[in-house]
Amino acid sequence: MTAGSRGDVAPFTGLGHGLMRAGHDVTVVTHESFAGLVREAGLAFHGLPVDPQAELRTEHGQRLLTSRSGPGKLAWVLAMARRLVGGMAPGMLDAARESDVLLLSGSVAPLGHAIAECLGLPSRGVYLQPLAPTRAFPPPVVGTRSCGGAGNRLAGRAVNAALELAFSKAARVLETELGSPRRRNRERRNWPVHHGFSTVVVPRPADWRPGLTIGGYWWPYTPPTARLPQEVHDFLDSGPPPVFVGLGSPTVPDPERVSDLIVRALREAGLRGVIQSGWSGLRADGDDMLTIGEAPHSLLFPHMAAVVHHAGAGTTAAGLRAGVPAVPMPVWFDGAFWASRLTALGVSPGPVPLRRLAAPHTLATALAAAVRDPVYRRRAAVLAERLRQEDGVAPVRAALEHLDHGGPGARR
Repeated sequence: MTAGSRGDVAPFTGLGHGLMRAGHDVTVVTHESFAGLVREAGLAFHGLPVDPQAELRTEHGQRLLTSRSGPGKLAWVLAMARRLVGGMAPGMLDAARESDVLLLSGSVAPLGHAIAECLGLPSRGVYLQPLAPTRAFPPPVVGTRSCGGAGNRLAGRAVNAALELAFSKAARVLETELGSPRRRNRERRNWPVHHGFSTVVVPRPADWRPGLTIGGYWWPYTPPTARLPQEVHDFLDSGPPPVFVGLGSPTVPDPERVSDLIVRALREAGLRGVIQSGWSGLRADGDDMLTIGEAPHSLLFPHMAAVVHHAGAGTTAAGLRAGVPAVPMPVWFDGAFWASRLTALGVSPGPVPLRRLAAPHTLATALAAAVRDPVYRRRAAVLAERLRQEDGVAPVRAALEHLDHGGPGARR
């Protein structure tokens, strides 16, 4: 079960496909708009009514975009969650009634766990971000700077408490309807959470509680027959490797202005560009630019000289997998966290946040460094090789097999 943007869904097509190949029947429970993405991976689909892209275009969604601070954006998205979660709860409950175990993303874990407890089902977390409080870094979903060890951990607890609160009303309604006892605290029980990224990228914090594991990336499923559009092949053949630019699911108030700033920076750096329109509707014209829609990053990114992206968890992972340098352009939530990891790993000269895009030469300078300084590509290639040796599905598969054999948490 998951909710959010495409990046909150795509990795679970890879996880689900891997579990299906191991003999499990897998259903992905998420927004109706991602039905095709899920079914393409050969997985069953159970739809939820909310359309996240449409919500971002509402007045409430636009307020989320215009809020400058990380805590401010989080406050708006939590308010949005409180407003919408009641509509998703019936669909989640219906899907759970047909299931033996629930795997819950961080975006729905509080409500999904309440459903599991009500129905007497085992459940586990499958998170794309490190959400547990730690002294090692501030809460990724807020994107703030470090508050110091104790401050980071306190901030993490506060964010998690706020997430719980956003789902509390819907959870209480379910508990009343089903006549179930009060929910048991996940943290105190060391509820198991698998994290779908690599310790090469985010080492496991020393102060994490038991039950929190990091096992490797869940790569989005790409059909064996998938191909890049012919126009992309033609563009690649017409000149040196271009730079990919895409903002994924975040939208921007003025797509035309942002597109113009990006194109000017690419041309100032003497680089060609592949611009992915995404939910923002970015566009670029000219023989040295190509605008594309959806395309598998696993097929596209290895052809790029560098990738410029919003530093969401999934796109960050795709760039690392391809072994190409990055220029992160954080927009919201976990973008600043993943941008800092890319910089620390030495595969990026540093982030260019969207709010600084208009500063003269900023993006052009970062692009020139990422493409022309060979140290970034060398480090990216080494990191990609290490990631290829990991199997992120294996730990989740092993945990489910343990449940099948009556291990701790198995259904009674």
